[in-house]
Amino acid sequence: MKITGKSIGKNLSDNRAISKAIMPDIIMPDRVVIKQIDETAEGQRIDNFLCKLLKGVPKSHIYQLLRSGQVRVNSKRVAASYHLQLADKVRIPPVSCKNNILQTRPEKKLSKFSVLFEDESLLVVNKPAGTAVHGGSGISYGVIEQLRIQHPGWKFLELVHRLDRETSGVLLLAKKRQALVDLHQQIREGMVHKSYQVLVSGKWRNLIQNVKFPLSRYVTATGERRVAVATEKHEQVKSQQAHTIFCLQQNWEKFSLLNAELKTGRTHQIRVHLAHLGFPIAGDDKYGDFELNRQLRKNGQTVSLKRMFLHAAKFSCIHPLTKKPLLLEAPLAAELRLFLLSLG
Repeated sequence: MKITGKSIGKNLSDNRAISKAIMPDIIMPDRVVIKQIDETAEGQRIDNFLCKLLKGVPKSHIYQLLRSGQVRVNSKRVAASYHLQLADKVRIPPVSCKNNILQTRPEKKLSKFSVLFEDESLLVVNKPAGTAVHGGSGISYGVIEQLRIQHPGWKFLELVHRLDRETSGVLLLAKKRQALVDLHQQIREGMVHKSYQVLVSGKWRNLIQNVKFPLSRYVTATGERRVAVATEKHEQVKSQQAHTIFCLQQNWEKFSLLNAELKTGRTHQIRVHLAHLGFPIAGDDKYGDFELNRQLRKNGQTVSLKRMFLHAAKFSCIHPLTKKPLLLEAPLAAELRLFLLSLG
């Protein structure tokens, strides 16, 4: 399959058109609505279906609607875990929400995303650093929302996986539910391969190093969610096994360029593994060397680095429809290439 380099996206200025295009099926009913399930929602859990449909409604309210029987499928109560079937008729009661996301204005014009691959079932873009993959936490328009606006005629578009906001590179989206389900199964079974390019502070010695530190999530005193190598201090939730393979690409006096292959896909896995080893990622504002980051951001005679040097370079899988091997690659972002050249 040939990887293309075209770009998509155009700026939309009419706010009402944008609101309508975010998700054609989003509803906020003031009366009872009966929605019949088609192939785009077949196999989806009813709670996830309602969260997507009733955008902006708190999940707690959606679960209350299910528990109370106000939401019914084929005139019957169903559990939140019920998987929708083709032609099911879902009864949706009147719902109100003061903070309806459809009323949110975009903070800036829509982005253009470089397309690495596209066919009837998949869209693969080279996500730029600084762009979230989806809205939330004060961000109204992530990659997925912007692409839905740009393609209002598409019936289905969902993220296959996620990247941190400051990470650039290969990002897969499914244009068909069948493709999404298949790729999620490949990810669960370890059939996909993801590799990243990362620049760390310090002189890395081993050509190949397997790292298998378990990770656990915790909350800081300020309420921020973080991840750490599991210790008694940070085991507020059950730890998860995490495995990363690091390969040395090039050494400089104060930095090392590594290739990181994910064998598991835990939150912030590469960042935390490297920080724990004493090789923080250059520009990492959560787990990095903050004084070094401040120096790297300065404009001087050398090229500055104003973002985290972490790039999702490759993603390989089996195409969900053709069943042929598919290798997707994203070139290193220009600002990262320039910084490497500045190192000599």
